[in-house]
Amino acid sequence: MSVHPFPSVEHVDVLIIGAGLSGIGLAYYLQRDQPGKTFALLESRATSGGTWDLFRYPGIRSDSDLHTFGYEFKPWVNDKSIADGADILAYLRETARENGIESKIRYQHKVVRADWSTPEARWTVEIERTDTGARHTMTCKWLFSCAGYYRYDEGFTPRFEGIERFAGQVIHPQHWPENLDYRGKRVVVIGSGATAVTLIPAMAKEAGHVTMLQRTPTYVMSLPSKDPIALLLRKLTSEERAYALTRRKNIALQRGIWRFCQKYPRAARRIIRFANARALPAGYPVDTHFNPPYNPWEQRLCAVPDGDLFKSIKAGKASVVTDHIDTFTPGGIRLKSGQELPADIIVTATGLNLQLFGGITLTVDGEAVDLSTKVAFKGMMLSDLPNFAFIVGYTNSSWTLKVGLLCEHFCRLLAYMDQHGHAVVRPRLPSPDMPTRPLLDFGAGYVQRALAHLPRQGTSGPWVMAMDPNHDAQVLRHGPIEDPCLVFDKAVRPAHAANVHAAVAVNA
Repeated sequence: MSVHPFPSVEHVDVLIIGAGLSGIGLAYYLQRDQPGKTFALLESRATSGGTWDLFRYPGIRSDSDLHTFGYEFKPWVNDKSIADGADILAYLRETARENGIESKIRYQHKVVRADWSTPEARWTVEIERTDTGARHTMTCKWLFSCAGYYRYDEGFTPRFEGIERFAGQVIHPQHWPENLDYRGKRVVVIGSGATAVTLIPAMAKEAGHVTMLQRTPTYVMSLPSKDPIALLLRKLTSEERAYALTRRKNIALQRGIWRFCQKYPRAARRIIRFANARALPAGYPVDTHFNPPYNPWEQRLCAVPDGDLFKSIKAGKASVVTDHIDTFTPGGIRLKSGQELPADIIVTATGLNLQLFGGITLTVDGEAVDLSTKVAFKGMMLSDLPNFAFIVGYTNSSWTLKVGLLCEHFCRLLAYMDQHGHAVVRPRLPSPDMPTRPLLDFGAGYVQRALAHLPRQGTSGPWVMAMDPNHDAQVLRHGPIEDPCLVFDKAVRPAHAANVHAAVAVNA
């Protein structure tokens, strides 16, 4: 008689999707606060780091200071507070190595679909190997998306008339070619957001000339790349203490600036305009190129370290044109005004395509989940979706401030469920006709294009997608786990379901 066990399906308590900033952070908090829980990180790409490994364009950097963009548990010790992408990537990978997280990452593992089984109280996850195309499954008690909110395989480029006639190169920053030679060449960057204002001074160092072509101006502010208070504190006290104090100072500063812009938009507009006028050449048309039609922080404010964008303009290496594109031509772009912009290279810094949860198909007991009908609970779970969590960081502050608070709350939730013998939890709306509003109160084009397909948020209480770390600290770090809108279930699994993976084939 021979016994042939069926291949067992690997099971973990928490399956993390994405090994970027959020995924590595969640893994750390699980190890620290829930050391008895098993977990794995699935990363569809061949390397870790997420955004900071994907984008390779010149000058890539954070526009948030690293004392708040870094993890609370790992001090940022680089002298630059506004840091380059390579230094941020090294910081993330060092965090993973130091904490034994690197060994938990399964590279080139893309989650295709996930189905929740109510009888088994678990997710069955279908995974595709991006290197071989092979597929296999895993099961988990919790599925946690740390995949961000945009598509990694394609950026957004609008349809430009005549683009096929352009004789030069057209490049999207999300797919930057390796070793692109732009020395001495004429470059036009279409766009005015964070990517554009980063690219322009970086490329201007070697290009013949770089033109930023924008339809609408963006608020741009100069910030020092080094934080003098942080550097002083590092001389006076330990790295950990200096980091904690600088982090607290910068959180307060960020919130103070944001609140001031919300409460006194006209004054904020005047201050920004005054600072820009001082940084630009005398007589420069500030109101044409740096005076947006919306109020500060209705869209994200772009930071330029040490005023590098303004310095490039002042030096004559870069310029700004505010106009609409009529058509591409063999030699560049013709504008609606009739002006011609000659170009050898055109960069379409025109934004992202939003995609929640890495584009995974979610089903519950075989029925497809329509994300647009769901409402976010505490900014980390979705109505009527069991044992599913996600992270979307702040859009008006450092992304990572939200990561730490959500991860702490998630670990507290796991502890609460263990203590009370619960296996399943799902948020439930207090009323099916509860008023809702868009998930993200953000005017950026890439957000507006996707809102109809995204979950919603409520207008009060735990259904608000809060964008204030001080509010979230009270709710997520210090607030109770119990909530009238959370439904817990002990979900004792039927014997036949529990034993399915232990089945054997017996041949006499």
